[in-house]
Amino acid sequence: MKNQDWLVGLDIGTTKIGVVVAEIQENLKPKIIGIGLAPSLGLKRGVVVDLEKTVLAISKAIEDAEMMAGVKIDSVLAGIAGDHIKSINSRGVVAVSSSHNEIKVKDVNRVIEAAKNVAIPQEREIIHILPLDFTVDEQDGIQNPLGMSGMRLEASVHIVTGASTPAQNIYKCIQKVGLKVDEIVLEPLASSYAVLSPEEQNLGVILIDLGGGTTDIAIFYEGGLRYVSVLGIGGQNVTNDIAIGLRTPVEQAEMLKKGYGCALASLVDADELVTVQNVGGVENREISRQVLANIIEPRMEELFSLVNREVKKTGLAPFMAAGVVLTGGGSLLEGVVQMAEQVLDLPVKLGRPQRFIDLHDLAQSPIFATSLGLVLYGLDQKNNFGYNHKNNKKIFYRFKETMKDWFNEYF
Repeated sequence: MKNQDWLVGLDIGTTKIGVVVAEIQENLKPKIIGIGLAPSLGLKRGVVVDLEKTVLAISKAIEDAEMMAGVKIDSVLAGIAGDHIKSINSRGVVAVSSSHNEIKVKDVNRVIEAAKNVAIPQEREIIHILPLDFTVDEQDGIQNPLGMSGMRLEASVHIVTGASTPAQNIYKCIQKVGLKVDEIVLEPLASSYAVLSPEEQNLGVILIDLGGGTTDIAIFYEGGLRYVSVLGIGGQNVTNDIAIGLRTPVEQAEMLKKGYGCALASLVDADELVTVQNVGGVENREISRQVLANIIEPRMEELFSLVNREVKKTGLAPFMAAGVVLTGGGSLLEGVVQMAEQVLDLPVKLGRPQRFIDLHDLAQSPIFATSLGLVLYGLDQKNNFGYNHKNNKKIFYRFKETMKDWFNEYF
């Protein structure tokens, strides 16, 4: 199999490293041929805090995926998240320079370059420049201006930035594993490729990726990403609350959360009992499952209240006709949909991966949404369809070369 026949998505999460290898079929449909999953011990709130532990975890997940797929992985599309991620909207304006006032690719590139000329702190890097729409003379709302006639071209773009150091550390970890980084992609953007339909993105939808260390929020409207935010709170906070509240080891708290947890205590039968392991080898005890839910509920309510605050400050909440889509490992918690509906006052559903051939049973889980989305993002970039990222390739090339220069200089 040729290297160009497959794509690899690498999700470097706070609690797990996920890898998906997808073979590209003749009809351009991706088919999953390998997956890898390993515990992540070297990150905190989506940011690398222990390089060696992160490298070991990535190596383990890559090895498992290679063994299943029967291929040697040499490059990946990697996700980036963390509460250092910020985004802004910007506009650019240029005069059409082509003969007969026909808008060509060079005009679109120029207007995108003009739109990115905003003040960005030196310690931050542009990760994506996402065109939203264009205006030709006074005609607005244009998705593709190529070939149109006009004298003045405007572009509305969404610029996603991240702190340079976290991106450099991700790049370094992957390099230490012996892999090439094809592209670093914003994780909520990648997840949207896996779990959102074009109709939802047009109508208006909020994607909430409930991870272990962070909660990613991405708001789409009229086909484009309008807002992104990453909260430094996730499933680990729930686990820690359980460990403290029940005086049980963190590993046991995680098992209780996954096996018996519920985001709404009212959904749980008070007579149902669960066994809790005590700290220090003391004899185990039984508690009502409702006690466990009473510990989880306040933290989940806090999480969705923070999400609600982020959404409201954008002013886009009234336009979210498609409601909310939940994904990520935290979305598997019982009662989480009902809790989200209660706090956000919007219809909520679970988002599961789509667009794949022979989707592996394990890969159907929302925990692989980002890895699968990275593959779909790479496929869309490769074939120039889907999101309009043609100009983003040029911008990311500059970012990637900056990372290479930094790596070569110091290592």
